[in-house]
Amino acid sequence: MKRNIFVVALEDHQREELETLRHSDEFEVHSLLSVKTAVESERFSFNALLDEARSKLEAFPGSIDAIVAQWDFPTSVMVPILCREYGIPSPSVESVLKCEHKYWSRLEQRKVIPEVVPEFCGVDPFAEDPLSQVTLDYPFWIKPVKAFSSHLGFKIENEAQFREAIKEIREGIRQLGDPFNEALGHVDLPPEIQEMDGNSCIAEQIVSGVQGAPEGTVYRGEFNVHGIIAQPKAEGSEIPFDRLEYPSNLPETLHHKMVEVSKKFLEHIGYDNGCFNVEFMWDEESDQLWLIEVNTRISQSHSEIFIMVDGMSNHEVAVDIALGERPSLVNRQGEFPVAAKCWIPYKHEDGIVRRVPSEEEIEELKRRYPGTMVRLDVAPGDRLGDLLHQDSFSYRLGTLYIAGEDHDQIEERYKACLEELKFEIEPVQD
Repeated sequence: MKRNIFVVALEDHQREELETLRHSDEFEVHSLLSVKTAVESERFSFNALLDEARSKLEAFPGSIDAIVAQWDFPTSVMVPILCREYGIPSPSVESVLKCEHKYWSRLEQRKVIPEVVPEFCGVDPFAEDPLSQVTLDYPFWIKPVKAFSSHLGFKIENEAQFREAIKEIREGIRQLGDPFNEALGHVDLPPEIQEMDGNSCIAEQIVSGVQGAPEGTVYRGEFNVHGIIAQPKAEGSEIPFDRLEYPSNLPETLHHKMVEVSKKFLEHIGYDNGCFNVEFMWDEESDQLWLIEVNTRISQSHSEIFIMVDGMSNHEVAVDIALGERPSLVNRQGEFPVAAKCWIPYKHEDGIVRRVPSEEEIEELKRRYPGTMVRLDVAPGDRLGDLLHQDSFSYRLGTLYIAGEDHDQIEERYKACLEELKFEIEPVQD
């Protein structure tokens, strides 16, 4: 009898990715909640989503053998709660929230790995004078303790910018902060976090450099990294990074340091029986490593590039752990030595999409550059300002997957593809 694997917000193309798993013929894959419900809802209740997922699982006629998370909040917190209820291996809800709540995570990080933690402080945006709580010098970065990407994140260089940012944060923070508070209600919070709930902010020292991210698993206390992703910064760009490259070409000593720090932190918070990816920033000039954030799941953003290089989706390890089996991923069995997930950026100015690349143009790119895939997030008539989960630097019009013999070829092909993908966007005046 086939085992039943539930993946929250499973996209159609991910069903093909899951077919690359070793024993894909031995299980049935089911989507638990839709992408629209679990990922793209502008307004939602965490507990209502959790109850909807429970109802769907209770109504399922077969066995519930595994539940897998691949998205950020609310999925990342829902899944360990559901797994606990069904006796499926997963991290504790508290250990997950110690990563999800940016301020709580920084407090825990500072206890064991202070050398990689930027300066930070908590800020209540609804206080009478929020600026009086800031202990950092200008410039600094302020963002909610729970947000999508860089949404409601601002670089602050003076008091006027701070006041303007607080005004925007007050207007938008409850969209995610209220449901995050519902999630926090599932654990006993320490006093300092009770005071800094989901509608609070964190101010942080600004750090720069190139990004890297080890991805791995903790299984019954056994820590393992199955891949390291590099996120090179776009030269001359304000965008933090424009692509994810696998495997990383950062120095091996840096790889070891990132892995060591990740292990120390996850052991400290008692994170077990789960997947992770940890984002770092490395300032090469000063050789300073900074920890950016810890994600408590595989990254579905990495799945395609793992397949291109290793021949198997990283869903493999998530399914293994949920089934109570030691996780492992094949290595370098794919078609290409290097692969990248690249964004198709557009300046942060609102506009109406009038033209997107045609199917013929996309097919020509695929023919010219083997391994290339293009996924567009916009269509003619779309307004950029209405796109969900965009950051404060640029809009993303879509995603490019590019393969190559080495990292230099990836960069060359990326630039060539951006030049050849023709969009027409009509500016909109506020």
